[in-house]
Amino acid sequence: MSQLFPKWANKIPLQLQIALAVKLIAIVFGVTYFFSPKFTDVGYAPEQVVPYSHRLHVGQLGIDCQYCHTTVKVSAKAAIPPTATCMNCHSQIKPDSPKLEKVRESWANDVPVEWTRVHMLPDYAMFNHSAHINVGVGCESCHGRVDRMEVVTQKQPLSMSWCIDCHRNPAPNLRPVSEVTTMGWTAPENPQAFGEKIIKAKNIHAPTYCNGCHY
Repeated sequence: MSQLFPKWANKIPLQLQIALAVKLIAIVFGVTYFFSPKFTDVGYAPEQVVPYSHRLHVGQLGIDCQYCHTTVKVSAKAAIPPTATCMNCHSQIKPDSPKLEKVRESWANDVPVEWTRVHMLPDYAMFNHSAHINVGVGCESCHGRVDRMEVVTQKQPLSMSWCIDCHRNPAPNLRPVSEVTTMGWTAPENPQAFGEKIIKAKNIHAPTYCNGCHY
């Protein structure tokens, strides 16, 4: 009796299995990348209610990060500057600028400016700014070169794997505490070797166990 299907049809089940496997692998890799903070969060640059330029204030005028973010060395939070900080300058400098209308309204009505947060961690993860700043982790290690940003943009994924990578080898991100807010600072020698000296001097043991960041 002759065969109902040609001989080549015997390969179809195997080909279907291979195609299914390839498709599943593609889906896994696609989800891993396109659903990760590296893709979804990096590049986030929300429009603010007041068009504040870090490029101007930090890059051109040289205002130190701590002038506005006053609690960064003593608190878990870096602090958003109150309107009074803005008015220290802008009561005299460009006091009638239309770009500063919301700032003047905030000052007159004693209602804070509603800034949109750029860098966010989930509630179950705890990041302490003071713990990092006081051992010499520079602002730009996490926030990038804000002195070049017209609009603040998230430059790092801030994912758990990204944090753990740094905790396992913090040396390249360490500098003298006096230089933590200096944009574009470079180590006087090999960054790894220089950072290892700081680790030894400060007896740094960055936690890689769960409750180091999760409570």
